[in-house]
Amino acid sequence: MSLTMRAVVIKGGKGPATALSIDDKAEQPTPALGQALVKVKAFGLNRMDLLQREGLYPVPPQAPATLGVEFSGVVEKLGENASGDFKIGDEVFGLAYGGAYAEYIVVSTKMLIHKPAVLSWEEAAGVPETWITASQALFLIGDFQAGQSVLWHAGASSVSISGIQLAKIAGAKAIYATAGSQEKIDFLEKELGVTAAFNYKTQDWAAEIQKVTGGEGVNLTVDFVGAPYFQGDLNVAARDGRVVLLGLMGGTTLPDGVNIAPLLAKRIRFEGSTLRSRDEVYQGKLRDTLVSHALPKFIDGTFKVFVEKVFPFEDIVQAHQLMETNTTKGKIICVI
Repeated sequence: MSLTMRAVVIKGGKGPATALSIDDKAEQPTPALGQALVKVKAFGLNRMDLLQREGLYPVPPQAPATLGVEFSGVVEKLGENASGDFKIGDEVFGLAYGGAYAEYIVVSTKMLIHKPAVLSWEEAAGVPETWITASQALFLIGDFQAGQSVLWHAGASSVSISGIQLAKIAGAKAIYATAGSQEKIDFLEKELGVTAAFNYKTQDWAAEIQKVTGGEGVNLTVDFVGAPYFQGDLNVAARDGRVVLLGLMGGTTLPDGVNIAPLLAKRIRFEGSTLRSRDEVYQGKLRDTLVSHALPKFIDGTFKVFVEKVFPFEDIVQAHQLMETNTTKGKIICVI
């Protein structure tokens, strides 16, 4: 007879936050070749979870129906040929294709990381997706180099908060950000130390960036918004600049009158990227980068995980509703 666990399910397969509930008799997964079974202590929410819940996210074929891609917990069981130096009882955190909104998850040991004692369960659960995505955008796709400038849209999002810290350590000449409230602007400038942040609701951020850079623009832009920012991204790009598109929060259809001439005139490289659809080898390389470059800085306190609010597992509806308000600065975490 199969073992059971509690897991978040979506009534009807998709719907609003109120469609989420907890199934007390979900089937507990079994670790396959190269996998570990982890008892989940905490998991992080990501915007893709909202889209997946609404049936608007292209879920990878290997992902389970259960939401959630990042977690912290304790290794309960190891499958055959599990790689790495993991053993039963180890405290870990990691990245998965799905399944984190549950008491147990199976994941490749290639995507597990030993949890440092200085990180709480809540902090560790907020690291994998956001920091790996930021690293991918900044270094692997964006080819960021010391002495360059970078613009992070949705500056108070968890990925941008991570990316801003990574860019500072990597020797950024200047770091700019956009956000939608004065509270977020203050947080970005005073707490994270960005060069300047702009309120996209009250300012023409593209014009302001051109002004503060003396018309030089920025070397790299990381954009989660999409269509409404396309023209601005081109306008503020420096010569040979790069734009990395990670999301489409603002929509997919370009407004009338978009001028693509800067693409050619400034030799701009515009590239879209995702993480969840990547294969295990690609994700594993990013995981190794996180372990070698970022983990020591979590341990010595250089890097900080900003957690906005922690919810009990049972309050998953309220957690999703808070994320939908777009008012948070940092991670929303659920604990089991």
